[in-house]
Amino acid sequence: MRQTSDPAGTSHTPGLRAIPPGLHLVSTPIGAARDITLRALDVLAGADVLVAEDTRTLRHLMEIHGIPLAGRQVIAYHDHSGEGQMQRLLGLLAEGKSLAYASEAGTPLISDPGFELARAVAAAGLPMSAAPGPCAAICALTLSGLPSDRFLFAGFPPSAQGARRSFLEELAPVQATLIVYESPKRLAALLAEMATTLGGTRQAVVCRELTKRFEEVLRGRLADLADDVANREIKGEIVVLVDRAPPAEATEDSLRSALDVALQSMSVKDAATFVSQTLGVSRKIVYKIALDRSQG
Repeated sequence: MRQTSDPAGTSHTPGLRAIPPGLHLVSTPIGAARDITLRALDVLAGADVLVAEDTRTLRHLMEIHGIPLAGRQVIAYHDHSGEGQMQRLLGLLAEGKSLAYASEAGTPLISDPGFELARAVAAAGLPMSAAPGPCAAICALTLSGLPSDRFLFAGFPPSAQGARRSFLEELAPVQATLIVYESPKRLAALLAEMATTLGGTRQAVVCRELTKRFEEVLRGRLADLADDVANREIKGEIVVLVDRAPPAEATEDSLRSALDVALQSMSVKDAATFVSQTLGVSRKIVYKIALDRSQG
């Protein structure tokens, strides 16, 4: 997710003390520059080397908060950096340098090229820590009003129609709130396919431009959101969330199968209670079937 600066951000100059050797993953604002944490500013101020998905974005963020480069290296690391750049960074870490890695916006490694670097650092047994902070997926989840006890972040859906349909079909039965990022140009198509594949009556939320001036949160059924977005020109960074799949309706066959398994280790009474609660069926009905199964 891309960052836009907040010119009203308050300048902060942390103590220029050194930080421990290793890779330090720095979460950066997804919009409002003031969302940076004090610890993140300390890491950016004290690291020997600065590494960024977008060096211009990082330089601008540091300028806003009054953090000087002080002659330090600023190295780009992104999707096209290649193995040579990774080996260069690993070499600096092996020398005992402290490296601060910042994604363009948000939490490093979440839909971010820093994943490969962090995995290589972990595999090499080199030290690594994280300065937590903004994340568009989590920000959207907290605003959505959808269940947050269990959620699945699935990144960006494939752009090709066939691959996207398969992607959605795999997510359809998941018993968790679904979270994806999407381009505004593909949002209308995604919501239309979601309505078809996941069900038009499922509750969903579209979050746009989180923490920025034109932040917007749209809530409703997938079918209604698809119709709404189809008639609008959508701009900005997008997060789409969909409520978990409704539980599958229990059939007599599924009740019998569940009871056969439960009766192997439970009494008729306990098995009936367990299955009725698990499948959401009247205990009276389940108990009668359990009696028949136990006597059969």
